[in-house]
Amino acid sequence: MPFPDMCCDFSMRIDRNGTWYYRGSPIGRHALVKLFSTVLRRDQDGLYWLTTPVENGRIEVEDSPFIGVELIAEGAGRNQIIRFRTNVDDVVTLDATHALRVVYDAASGEPRPYIHVRKGLEARLVRAVYYHLVEIGEMAESSDTFGVWSCGQFFSLGSLVDGRGGGQPA
Repeated sequence: MPFPDMCCDFSMRIDRNGTWYYRGSPIGRHALVKLFSTVLRRDQDGLYWLTTPVENGRIEVEDSPFIGVELIAEGAGRNQIIRFRTNVDDVVTLDATHALRVVYDAASGEPRPYIHVRKGLEARLVRAVYYHLVEIGEMAESSDTFGVWSCGQFFSLGSLVDGRGGGQPA
């Protein structure tokens, strides 16, 4: 299905904390933000668009469009299932389709973990959620990698060798 022609720049942005703005003012209605999030897409060039059946407009996203605000873990070890709730109330299961990746800030070395939500859109995990993830993490059986199990797959949070992790399933 082709996308409608670009209408305009919608004068919207999502800041790095997940707050949506229209013409510089925060959008205060959570239900409206949730509705906009359902028509958000990212193109092959990394640009973000709000696309409805009749119009298509660019928006600015400072980091990621969604924020992972809660971690729900069930089970343990290889049988563990980890889910994340986003700031727009999507619930995403950590699995092969919704992989975890960890990026390290070049200046500070601080980890920034992300989970794939849908169609190239990600949620950055807030610090408390990341710490919860680390708390339930464990060492991989045959390597120096630390991570978590979810849906039978091991997701790396870091390596003891270089202190960094890719987050992809092992």
